[in-house]
Amino acid sequence: MPAHPAAAPVVTLPAWSWRLVPALLVALAAPAFFVARIPWLGWALLAAGLLVALVMARTDAAAPPVSEGAPRPPSLLRDLSLIAIGLLIVSAIPLKAELDNLAMVRFAVALGGAVAVPYAISRWVYRDHAVRFPWRGGGRWTVFQWGWLAAVLVLGWLILPFYFITSGVYLNWPVVDTPDLIARLFVGVGAVGIWDELFFICTCFALLRRHFPFWQANVLQAVIFVSFLWELGYQAWGPVLTIPFALLMGWIFMRTRSLAYVVTVHLLFDAVVFLVLVHAHNPGVLEGFFLV
Repeated sequence: MPAHPAAAPVVTLPAWSWRLVPALLVALAAPAFFVARIPWLGWALLAAGLLVALVMARTDAAAPPVSEGAPRPPSLLRDLSLIAIGLLIVSAIPLKAELDNLAMVRFAVALGGAVAVPYAISRWVYRDHAVRFPWRGGGRWTVFQWGWLAAVLVLGWLILPFYFITSGVYLNWPVVDTPDLIARLFVGVGAVGIWDELFFICTCFALLRRHFPFWQANVLQAVIFVSFLWELGYQAWGPVLTIPFALLMGWIFMRTRSLAYVVTVHLLFDAVVFLVLVHAHNPGVLEGFFLV
C-alpha cells in the first residue's frame, strides 16, 4: 500500500507559513456551523479560506521554481476544498442525537457522503488519491498499544459517568428505556465513532498534514472535531475532555499509521459512553457498575 499522506509529507514543511491563514479560516467554519450554528458565517469562512488559497496558488504558480527538479508541493486549494465539501455536507443536517428511522437514515447519508464525496473527488477528479484509509498501517500492535487500550477503558469508566451525569449532558441523548432503543443507541454511537476517524483523522488531518507540521495540522483538525462533538451533545464542560481526545487521536494516528488502531481506541471509549447513557437514563439497571 502506498504511504499515507499523513505519514510521509512529500516536501519539507516550514515551521510557520502564511498558508495557515486559509486553513484556519476553513477550520473555523466548523465552530460557526456546529457551535454558534450560524450557517451563513460558516459559508463565508469557507469561501474566504478557499479564496485566499486560490490567490496563494496563483502567486505560487507565477513565482520561479526554487530549484530545478524539486518536487511539486500538493495543492492547498484542492485539499482545503475537500475539507470544505465534507463540512458542507455534514452541516446540511441537524446533529441532535435521535434514534428514529428517519434520523438514522439522515445521519447515514450525510456522514457517509462527507467521507465518500471527498474521497471520490480526490481519487477520480483531482487524481492525487490524497484521502486514504490505511487499515493496518504500522504493522503489529506493541505492548504499549495493547496497554493503552486497557487504559482507555479504565479512564472512560472513571471520567465519563461523572461528566455525563453531573453536567446533565446525558439529556442531550434520547431516553433509551426499551431493548429496541438501546440497540439503536449502540449502533448509532459505534457508527458515529467510526465515522469520526474516517472524516476527522483520515480526511481532515491527513489532508492538512500534507501542508503543515504535525502539531499545526493536529490543532486544526481538533477545532473541526470538537465543534462537531459539541453539536452532537458533548456540551457544558465537554471540551475539557473532547479537546485532549481529538488531539490524542491525531497523535495516535501519526504514530501508528493505523486506522484499525484509532478506531479500536475510539470504539472502546464509545462503549463506555453507551453504557453511561443507558445507566443515566435507567437508574438501577447498572447500579454499582459506575462510581456515579
